Amino acid sequence: MKIIKPVKGKYPQISKDCFIAENATIVGEVFIGKQCSVWFNAVIRGDVHFIKIGNKVNIQDGAVLHATFQKSPTTIGNNVSIGHNAIVHGCTIHDNVLIGMGSIVMDDCVIESNSIIAAGAIVTKNTHVESGSIYAGVPAKKIKNISKELISGEINRIANNYVEYSSWFKE
Repeated sequence: MKIIKPVKGKYPQISKDCFIAENATIVGEVFIGKQCSVWFNAVIRGDVHFIKIGNKVNIQDGAVLHATFQKSPTTIGNNVSIGHNAIVHGCTIHDNVLIGMGSIVMDDCVIESNSIIAAGAIVTKNTHVESGSIYAGVPAKKIKNISKELISGEINRIANNYVEYSSWFKE
């Protein structure tokens, strides 16, 4: 059974067209835009600071979104995919970004638009990922610039696919 509940009087605000899996957890000051999906075992904890999620964002199975108490909220733009078992904590992710499976994005990081964080990467505190970059490794470093093909072939494709996948569960 999904858990959607207030914390300290702040209740999650979720657009009506979103798919929220039966065992997802969303608590506290959380805002979720249109055409989003929150998949199985994902946790979005807006208990210590707010979490704002744009439109057409997918938070895949087992991902965790949290913030830092009274210091660093989590803000996610539009057309973002957060891969399976990723951790996104107290950071800002702009539009058109892919956060790879099992990666970690730490406090006060900024991931600019049209970027990819590779699977398993650890983006350490205060890292600024410039627009159009691919970051990988531990700690994550820029490995190359992103091509237009990767923007349309991966970032946009995955975000669009998850809108379709979520429709299967709404029927």
